[in-house]
Amino acid sequence: MSRHLLPLAALCLALSACSTLPSPFSSGAPTSSASVAPYREQVELTGRLNVVYQKDDKPESATVNFNWQQTAQRTDVTLFTPVGSTLATIAVTPQEAVLTQSGKAPRRAPDVDTLSAQMLGWSLPVSGLRDWLQGYAMGADGKRFVASPANDSVTTKDGWRLRYVSWQDAADNTPGALPQPRRIDAERTTSAQADAVSLRIVLDPAPSAPVTAP
Repeated sequence: MSRHLLPLAALCLALSACSTLPSPFSSGAPTSSASVAPYREQVELTGRLNVVYQKDDKPESATVNFNWQQTAQRTDVTLFTPVGSTLATIAVTPQEAVLTQSGKAPRRAPDVDTLSAQMLGWSLPVSGLRDWLQGYAMGADGKRFVASPANDSVTTKDGWRLRYVSWQDAADNTPGALPQPRRIDAERTTSAQADAVSLRIVLDPAPSAPVTAP
C-alpha cells in the first residue's frame, strides 16, 4: 500500500471504530415500556414552569418556580419569581378557585383556568395538571392515558398536546423503580374557547429519604 494512503486508511479505521461506540448522551438501552407509578391523590411537588402565551396579539413569556400541594379535595399552588418572591397563590376546591396576588384582594371564580388568565395573563390548567404531573391524562378518545418512556405523548380530551420529554433518574438505581416525569411539554392551540398557550414544566427530583443509623 502506498504510504500516502496509510493515513487515510488509518482515519477510516478510526471512524469505523468510533461508529460502533454508544453515544455519550444515551445509555444504549432500549426505551423502557414500564408505566409510571400508581396515581396518588395526595402529593407535593416543586419545579419550574415556562409559559408562552398571546397578549394583545403578541407573544409573551414568563418563567416561574412553583410549589404544588394536592389532596383528594384541594389543590394549592404557590408561584414564585425566579428571585424567590411570591407572585401568586392559588387554592382550588370543587366549589371555587381563589387566586391571591401580593398587595391585592383575593379573587374568586368557579373556573381556575379563566381566573388565572384574567389575573396572570395566561391560564394555568390546574385540573389537568393534577393528572399530568404524575404521568396521567384523559385522552381525546375518552380513555385514561398512562405515560411511559416508550409511550410519551397524548392529546387530551380538552385539546392539550402533552409530551413527556424526559424522566427522573433513580438516585439509588433501585431495581424495578418506576419512571417519574422530569420534563413535560404541553401545548394548546387557539380555539373558540381559549387562546393558544404552551407550557414547559420541569419537576425537581423528590428528596431522598434520610438515612438513619442502625
